[in-house]
This record gives sequence, C-alpha cells and structure tokens, in this order.
Amino acid sequence: MDEFKLRSVDLQQVQNQIRHKTDGLSSSTLVLRRGQAFTMLMSYEGRPFDPMKENLIFRIVLGPLSVEVPVTRLGQPSLNQWSAVLERSFPNPTGPRALLVSLSTPASASVGVYTLQLRVETRVTVKTHLLGQFTLLCNPWSQADSVFLQSEDLRTEYVMSDIGLLFKGCPGNIVSRPWSFDQYEKGILDICMKLLQLSPQHQADMGKDLLNRSNPVYIGRVISAMVNSNDDKGVLMGKWSGDYKDGVNPSQWTGSADILRMWAETQFRPVKYGQCWVFAAVMCTVMRALGIPTRVVTNFNSAHDTNRNMVIEEYYNEMGEKLPINRDSIWNFHVWVESWMKRPDLGRGYDGWQVLDPTPQETSADMFRCGPAAVTAIYQRQVNAQYDVPFVYAAVNGNVHTVIIRNGKVLSTSIDKRRVGALICTKHPGSMRMQDITSEYKNEMDDSRGHELSADARRGEGTAGIVAPQGLEVSLQLLKAPVVGENISFNVIITNKVAVPKLLRKHLNAQNKEYHCNPTGAFWEAHDDMKIGPKETVTIKHEISFKEYMRKETEEDSLVNLAVVIEDVKSQERVLASEEFNIRTPSLNVQVQNEYVVINMQQEATVTFTNPFSTAVSGELTVACSGLQEKVQTRLMIQPRETMRIPINFTPRMAGARMLYASLVLMNPPTILHGFKTINVQES
Repeated sequence: MDEFKLRSVDLQQVQNQIRHKTDGLSSSTLVLRRGQAFTMLMSYEGRPFDPMKENLIFRIVLGPLSVEVPVTRLGQPSLNQWSAVLERSFPNPTGPRALLVSLSTPASASVGVYTLQLRVETRVTVKTHLLGQFTLLCNPWSQADSVFLQSEDLRTEYVMSDIGLLFKGCPGNIVSRPWSFDQYEKGILDICMKLLQLSPQHQADMGKDLLNRSNPVYIGRVISAMVNSNDDKGVLMGKWSGDYKDGVNPSQWTGSADILRMWAETQFRPVKYGQCWVFAAVMCTVMRALGIPTRVVTNFNSAHDTNRNMVIEEYYNEMGEKLPINRDSIWNFHVWVESWMKRPDLGRGYDGWQVLDPTPQETSADMFRCGPAAVTAIYQRQVNAQYDVPFVYAAVNGNVHTVIIRNGKVLSTSIDKRRVGALICTKHPGSMRMQDITSEYKNEMDDSRGHELSADARRGEGTAGIVAPQGLEVSLQLLKAPVVGENISFNVIITNKVAVPKLLRKHLNAQNKEYHCNPTGAFWEAHDDMKIGPKETVTIKHEISFKEYMRKETEEDSLVNLAVVIEDVKSQERVLASEEFNIRTPSLNVQVQNEYVVINMQQEATVTFTNPFSTAVSGELTVACSGLQEKVQTRLMIQPRETMRIPINFTPRMAGARMLYASLVLMNPPTILHGFKTINVQES
C-alpha cells in the first residue's frame, strides 16, 4: 500500500477564533489566546495513519526561539507546556483521510506571531511542511493566565469592547468625550504586534525580548514607551500649545485606527499630534488587542511634582494673576490607563489594576514611560514598590501651597490638601456613565498624608493656615456651567468676620490656560475699592463676555484660571480665592431613526445642532463608528440661531454594542463639538 502522505492542513480559523474569543480581530494570521487548545484538520493519502509507524512533530518558532511538540495519542491538554494530542482519526477507505489534532499553548507563552511547522517522519522519509502563522495573545478567560479576570461582564468591557468615553474638563464641569478604540478594524491587530517588534528592547536583544513577552508587566512597560515617540519609533508625538498645522490638532482625533494606520503607512514615523487622552486611548487599544484587560482613567487636578517633595507651589501676584515661576504644575485633568494583571514581582496583595501612563512626562529607567504602578501600592502609600509608584502617588495626593508675593516678598500663604486628585474616574462597565474610582487610590479617612513640606510651606502653615487672614473670608461662585458662546457669570462673596467696618481693595483676574500647565497672561481683569460693614457678607456679581475669552486656536474646551485677591487696606492682610474651570462646547445631538438596528441593513441617523452664536459658523462634520461604516464628511455653513439636521445613512457590519459618533470642527469661532449615540446591533 502507498506510504502515508500529508496532503493539506486546515487551521480551522473560523471555529478556533470563535472558541478563543478572537473572532472579529482582523489579522493576516490565525489569532489565538494562550493557555487554550486549538484544532486543525490534516488531510492525507496513502495507507491509514499508524502512530507506531509515523511520527508527527510540530515545530513552533518565535524568532530565534523554537520548541518541538510530538503528537501523542493519549493525554490531556497542558496549561504549562506545549502539547499536541490526536483527537480523532477519519480513516475514509474510498477518499481522502483525515486526522483531527489539537495543539495546546501554555498559559505563560510569549505574546507574538509564531510560525507553525509540521515534520512527518515515516520509515523511509522525513518531510517538513510549513502550516502558516498564528498570533498568540494573553487570555483573561484562563485562570492560569496572569491577566485572568473573574467577571465575564468585566472581560466584555475591558477586553472586547471597542467603544469608550474619555473624561475631560474640571471636577465641577466634566466633559464626556466619545472614543472608538477600533481594535477590530482591518489590520489593527497586526499593527499592534508591530509595536512590540519595533521596540528598542526587541531591536537590542530579540531572544531576550521574546522570552520576556510572557509577562504582562514587561509588555505594559514596552507599550507605555512605544505609544509615545520620545525614545524610539513610537506612535505619537506630543504637542500641547501653538498651532498644529503640520499635523492634526489632538482634539480632532475620535478613534485609534486612524492614528495607528497613519503610523504604519508612513514607515513608522511619529503621528502628529497627541495629548494625554490620545496617548492613553491608543494604549488602551493596543493592550485590549493584546488580550490585557485595560481601561482609561482620568485624574482631575493631577499634580506634576518635579522636585519630589509632595508639595505643589503656586504663586500669585497681589493683583490675582497667577505667575509661571515654578516647575511644578497641576494639570486640570490627566488621563492614563489601568491594566489588570498579577504582580508576583511585588509579593502578595498587589495583583489587580496597575497604572500605565504613555504620556511622556518623566523617564523610568531612562525611557519615557510610567508603570505598571499597582493601584493598591498607591492606596497603601508603598512608595518603594516598582514601577513609578511615587510619581503616581504624588499625582493624586500632593498638597497645594498657594503664595501671594510682591517683589519677591511673601504676602500670604495657604495650603489645600484636597484639591489634587479631587476625582479619579473611568467609564462604568456596560453603560455610558462615569464611575468614580477615587476610593481605590485614596483613603479619605486618612488625611494625615504624612507629606514632607518645604520650609516655605511649613512657614505658611504656621502663619496663615488654610484660611489666610483672620478677619476676611472670600469665595468665588460660578452661577452656571460656562458654555462657549455665552457670557461667564460669577459671584465674589466676601465676609467680614470682625465687628469693625473695613475698607477693601478687590482685584479680579482671568487668565486662559492649557490643561497641563500654568496660565498665560490675563485676558480680563477688574479692580476697585469697596467698603464692608461689621460682620457683613457682600455678594458682587461679575460677567466676562464671549468676545473677551474667545480663543484664537481651535480648542475642544477652553480653560480659565479665575482669581480674586481681597486686600484689607488698613492691615494689608490679603486673602485669595481661585477657581479653574472649563468652558464647554455645545453638544451635537445624534439620533437613530429605528431603535431596532440589524446587521447589514441600512439605517438612518440624524445629527442635529443649533448655532448658539450671533454670527454664521462654518466647519466640517464627521460621522463614523467602528464596525458600522466608513467615515462620512460634510462641509456646513450654519446661520445664527439656525438648527441644522443632517441625515446620515449607515450599514452596521458587526453585531453588539456600537457607538455612532459625530464631531464638528468649526473655523470661527475655532472650536470642536462632539456627540454620540450608542446602539445595540442585532444579528440578522
């Protein structure tokens, strides 16, 4: 009878990817999760397969690494080593014969693109067959994997979901920003694997890098560095001010696919430009694609403590103008990611969420990256735990030391222990709401904080305390959340706490600011003298007009630092109150005509916007959604107070929770508007 001869091997891509929960991920290879078996069907001709006469040996290759795995007749799939088992034999006497073989990958296998070979040894021949490639990802469904996540709902949200909300603005006026993570878009997984391949670690020592890729802690550090372009061929270049004419304004990005594709299509040149929420959203895409549960987190009033003393000094002049004379800063918000993984390197108790920050602020082991810093270590103030726990701890816990100075002399000081890390939040699993996770980082019962204060701060605490002069109290009160196009209305509330009248000088100052640094010069100020009676409280209303605060550069949300200094003319005591707030842009309204949306059937949506400005506005409307359609772009001119209604036809290509999102970039006034609608696409 003829010799056993292999004809073909079917890697059963569709069935395997459904079992491995990788269906929908677009790749040039089969996509699998580690710690799980996959099957293949081998067709052969000649005499029936006899395991006593024929040996089947897989050779699995990853760069310079390889392992040989003989096919056995008996045995269970292994979770800690490669193994192959003959599941069934189909000895068809008249036509092609087949073998069903399962190959198991260890739960600690390295993430990467593997080449699969099969060696067939008979009594007279040895033949090697190239079967193809497979991409191996982490497996949060496998208890043996170090990224295992117990809850199916959380796995759905933090691995499978490709829609999200990013939170920006200020704690009192939070802006929900839609984002499409796009991990299912064509070719995106292959680009994510390319990040690992182009990393300096891989270029320096391929074998060592591939071995280390078994560990999500290592992968997180590599990706954190590769999302920014500061030390490597990374994805995004950061820019926080000036014009963006040679690239894309960070506020205009709405999803990760455009950024990752642009990076790949330009031979891995950095994409211009990103800011913190863009860096974090792209990192979330890459980590979810690699199978590591990840969420985007916003820290409101995020301290950047450059001198590591846990104190952020802020300086004002006597007129209420904030001075840019210190290197420390408080970002109105800062966005990073958390990824879920075990931390055996830290000992017991530090598994779970880990902070990873790809925004290039500080180096960690000589590269611009941050983390993974265990959230539990931050909560417990374990600042010796690697990686970068002190940096993140300061970002959520720093004390703010405010100083009024004149000619270099300190006029008054105050300390605020609650402003930094006022709110830490993420998208709520399974809904488009915000989830407050501040208590995971900070123990509100413990306000001692144990920070080392600078000598100036200690002196300030001794003289002025938290409320500065004894005789006066002052506060600022926004009358409503500011919206672009409307006036900013606010009250100054002054209380004379003593039983004698006072002559006061009032100095008000408003400055534009970027979210990540101190403000620029004042765009509005008001100064006057006033009298206040004994034990009297006075409320004074002020307004800043739209013309006075309108920005020249396109901004998603303008930010303002508003401050008032009240001076007691007789005692020369001064008290300061300040408020930083964002001016929200109006929202776009997105509605779907038919709530019952079915895959591959054309649907209609409507984008509605009423021009609130007193002049006509022009701009470009973009409507898109991952898994739905290509982007639709329309140029618009809208008259004052006119309402536009733009119908959009779309055909959903993927079932499940999807988000239709719209952005309108206006030229005059230069601003960007957003809107979104979540829809549940049904199978047909």
